[in-house]
Amino acid sequence: MAGGKAFLLSAVCLWSTAVFAFVEELDGSFKDIKNDDVWLVDFYAPWCGYCKKLEPVWNDVGAELKRSGSPVRIGKMDATAFTGVASDFGVRGYPTIKLIKGEASYNYKGPRSKDAIIEFANRLAGPVLRSLPSKQMFEHVLRRHDVLFVYVGGVSPLKDKYTEMASELIVHTYFFSALEDVLPETVTLNEVPAVLVFKDGGHFVYDEYADGSLSSWVSRERFLSYLPIDGYTLYDLGDTGKLVAIVIIDEKNPTEDSIRLRNLVQRVATEYRDHYNRDVQFGHMDGSEYINSLIMGEISVPSIIMLNATSEQYFLPKKPVSTLEELLLFINSVLDGTAEGHGGDGVIQRVKRLAYDAKSTVQSVFRSSPILGCFLFGLPVAVISLMCYVLCTASAADDGTEDLKQDEEDEDEEDEEDEGQGRPALLDTTEETNKSIMDKKVD
Repeated sequence: MAGGKAFLLSAVCLWSTAVFAFVEELDGSFKDIKNDDVWLVDFYAPWCGYCKKLEPVWNDVGAELKRSGSPVRIGKMDATAFTGVASDFGVRGYPTIKLIKGEASYNYKGPRSKDAIIEFANRLAGPVLRSLPSKQMFEHVLRRHDVLFVYVGGVSPLKDKYTEMASELIVHTYFFSALEDVLPETVTLNEVPAVLVFKDGGHFVYDEYADGSLSSWVSRERFLSYLPIDGYTLYDLGDTGKLVAIVIIDEKNPTEDSIRLRNLVQRVATEYRDHYNRDVQFGHMDGSEYINSLIMGEISVPSIIMLNATSEQYFLPKKPVSTLEELLLFINSVLDGTAEGHGGDGVIQRVKRLAYDAKSTVQSVFRSSPILGCFLFGLPVAVISLMCYVLCTASAADDGTEDLKQDEEDEDEEDEEDEGQGRPALLDTTEETNKSIMDKKVD
């Protein structure tokens, strides 16, 4: 029995050692070796709770990339110990995940999940443009990607723009190139070269005159017309310049109203794409907690909200939306400026945000650990109270000393007066005594 336990313990230790061996602990010498390989680095702080939560995920990422034969090396660095290196890479918070490829470094801002981080690493580790040499390869890639950008044609100024844009936006999505003969037969192009995006069951061609700059068009088109939205996605949508129309639902307890409202928004996203695709992104969010914290209020479930992800201004319908006509009327009122806006990033709103965040932090601390909350907030209050008490008592003591000194001075002055009054009386008595003696002698 003891031998079995020892064997199990040894196996666990060996497994742990193997897992941690895939993640390299980096130090100040990293600046000298960073150009030798492609690195995915977690800049952390030992005291950071989010960093500790990421640690097991990071170990899994290292093991998976090693197992798959990825060229990406996984490392982590204590940014509080090597502040100079962290500062050189622009680390401002913890944890910060960066892929470092030569002199270029890319921030990871997606979900802290193994699959999402691995997908990010593999995408940036490869070439900026990936070639699709055959129909079979094109169909395979199309099945794997919900949104697929493809340059079609040979060498051209448009391809140069496409390559330059891809080198900047590859942190968000893949970019491919192909010749016209590998495209599906359903795709017909009026001219080549061209840039296409395949999504939502169809394809759309970039038009420089109608769509503006290529990078702006890609930023707007890199999301499905309708998609699930969470905090990371909402933050990412801020780069598109679009308003975000979000249906707030409870996926665990769906109701007829939530299903109807969700279907209405999906219908607008697909049937009215030409009207709204440039200005509005559609989607749904499970639960209202995130939106409540964003608007610093309470929103009912189900409901719809239109949000400016950049300025945090939001719009709510004056009454519940139940028909397609009411939904279109609400969206149009927001776009033409007649809808009443709330929130924003003004000075007053920022002050409210600070107060709300402070209140939320205190409440979350007390909910998660009441004892820790009492210690963190009770101790400073106790110290401040003690300091006030000491200052007050010291002030009172000073006042009492001054009064005592004043009383002593008054008593001294009275004694001096009494002495001054007493001396003449003594002189008069002496004179009378001497006079009496002289009179007796004369007699």
